[in-house]
Amino acid sequence: MVFGVAAYVLWGLFPLYWPLLKPAGAMEILAHRIMWSLVAVLAILAVRRNWGWIRSLTARKLAILTLAAAVITANWGTYIYAVNTGHTIEAALGYFINPLISVLLGVVIFRERLRPWQWLAVGLSVAAVVVLTADYGRLPWIALVLAFSFGTYGLMKKFASMPSAESLAVETTVLFLPALGFALALQVQGDGAFGHEGTGNMALLAAAGVVTAIPLMLFNASAVRIPLSTIGMLQYLAPVLQFLIGLLVQHEEMPPSRWAGFLLVWAALIILTADGVRAGHRTRRAARAERIVAEAA
Repeated sequence: MVFGVAAYVLWGLFPLYWPLLKPAGAMEILAHRIMWSLVAVLAILAVRRNWGWIRSLTARKLAILTLAAAVITANWGTYIYAVNTGHTIEAALGYFINPLISVLLGVVIFRERLRPWQWLAVGLSVAAVVVLTADYGRLPWIALVLAFSFGTYGLMKKFASMPSAESLAVETTVLFLPALGFALALQVQGDGAFGHEGTGNMALLAAAGVVTAIPLMLFNASAVRIPLSTIGMLQYLAPVLQFLIGLLVQHEEMPPSRWAGFLLVWAALIILTADGVRAGHRTRRAARAERIVAEAA
């Protein structure tokens, strides 16, 4: 539980970190995050002396992880852009919406049938998007890109069925050369911050790899020890912290109409979570009953 809380708290504190990397732009920060994440995750795997997984890397898994790499690049880039341009609250909205997107992906991809309360939660989330579109004067595209990209990324990881560190190593390897090429192009053009804004800025850009890897390792340590239902509850820590940082630290605006949209999303999440807990209890009771019948027979 401590590992899980630590992971989600660190993810929730990301809006305080990325602005420290200015004057580097979002794309330069993204490039360095990819490159240094590869360095960090390879160091972790080297300490573990864990390389046997490479032999199990099939062409199918490589293709899936390449797609996952493209999706997480869009997610990371959008998130960095959001928190560095005063849209942290909208970014938090994306991660509040994400569980609802996962439900929709289950319907579309796995042909799952929604329970009535799940339909109500989805309906409330659609209403929230309508309210927030009216409030912003545009679709809340940052939130939607983050929600759909992270939901799709989770789906790709499910299909790949590889541990997080190993799959991140593949993803960042796929992205390394494009990221390096972009960073070098910025340096040649004289537009790059790395190496031109002091050692502190260089250290912070390089630390992006460790900042990415540490919560991932903490999450892995938690996920193998506590139930997935508990992980599902802990995931709300990150967007709650992001929302509070945007509201209380970065002083972003929250007019009444925006509060209305967020309240609809939170109501949807409460309904979705409560329904999931009830469904889990029913499933466990049914499993216990079957086991008792089997033992009696």
